[in-house]
Amino acid sequence: MPKSDWVFWLNITNITLGVVVVLAVLLVASAVVWEIASRSKKSVVAAVEEGLLPDTRLVPGLGLTMADGGERIKTPPEQSTEKKSN
Repeated sequence: MPKSDWVFWLNITNITLGVVVVLAVLLVASAVVWEIASRSKKSVVAAVEEGLLPDTRLVPGLGLTMADGGERIKTPPEQSTEKKSN
């Protein structure tokens, strides 16, 4: 048995290193998700504060209606129905 004792410690070392690698990957993945969520929240809050998304103030539960926030469509000015007389 003394000759195979190193196999036991090699397996323990490999398992420990595997656990450390999995924890490191999970830590990096959670940091990336946290950063993306934080940036998207900041951009939405900034857009609402600037008045670019007035609908979210009027109906707080509605939120954004398009994935990219959409583009503001300017309505054409109302044209008068009266004819000009010369």
